Amino acid sequence: MVPSRAEGRVTDTAPLAVREGPMSVEAMAAELAAHPSIRSKLAIARSTAALGLGAASAGRPGDDAAVLPRDGGYDLFAGEGFIPAFVNASPWFAGWCAVMVNVSDIAAMGGRAVAVVDQIWAPDAEAARPVMDGMKAAAAAYGVPLVGGHTNFAAPELSLAASIFGRATALITSFDAAPGDLLVAAIDTRGAYAGFDNFGAFLDAPVDRLRGDLEVLPELAEADLVKAGKDISQGGIIGTALMLAECSGVAITIDVDALAPPEGVAPVRWLRTFPSFGFLLAVAPAHAETVLDRFSVRGIGARVIGDVTEGSTVTLTGGGRTALFWDHAADPYLGFARMEDMDA
Repeated sequence: MVPSRAEGRVTDTAPLAVREGPMSVEAMAAELAAHPSIRSKLAIARSTAALGLGAASAGRPGDDAAVLPRDGGYDLFAGEGFIPAFVNASPWFAGWCAVMVNVSDIAAMGGRAVAVVDQIWAPDAEAARPVMDGMKAAAAAYGVPLVGGHTNFAAPELSLAASIFGRATALITSFDAAPGDLLVAAIDTRGAYAGFDNFGAFLDAPVDRLRGDLEVLPELAEADLVKAGKDISQGGIIGTALMLAECSGVAITIDVDALAPPEGVAPVRWLRTFPSFGFLLAVAPAHAETVLDRFSVRGIGARVIGDVTEGSTVTLTGGGRTALFWDHAADPYLGFARMEDMDA
């Protein structure tokens, strides 16, 4: 069993309006488009522009992990940095997340994690200890070794980043969602919020369950059942859908009434929630039932929550109404285009 840790959790920071009751899809779309967790992803376009990177660059930026082809498959590289306020408020949880989000990024690509390295800055060794304990616990739970990194015990505050190496024989990418696909959300709801909008489904979860759940993704890729998708990240379902839509050059509609968030959680909060196990997949209708069944046997609530069409918008529907969340053609989010568009 994975040890349960509650130390340092942040109190519920959901706005009062989110907790008061139902919202129209127009109000949801407006609130989400302005939310910091959604808008923080805009920094990606600025950073890649400064580095001169685009979808045609080596590693194909825009995916959950960099992809480098090799004989018989692909090498995968990814990394995560964490907001210092989060690390200092919940150091053990942040350490766990440093491993968890990285293994999720590799799984989202249809891969299997091989090794993790850490980068920790702390005022002293004692301040760094809970972060390291969280990382060690997660590495043991997911069966991924920590193989080194960089540590500094003379920093003014606690900071954390981590990187991961993985491998895949078949890929799930951000660039291959196609009109006609169904949008499937596979999210483990056997958990609870653990600070900000982070939904943890790993505390007290058996180790074999954590590892087996992640194995579903490479198995789907290798069976040619899924070609496109993304790990649900800090932008939640809605922000991840926007990234998938922009990278693939498509439009996505999300049916708010199909979301089925945990009891007591407002749909608008669920749309921006960062789950510990959550993936958005673009699935051909002929494969949808099989894909849903693969998650169902693991106890994971996968369901069709929308569809992929031609266009450039991400919209919300519900209660017979439709509202525009974002148009990535008019207002680029990541600034990446499909490879075909880069060559046009």
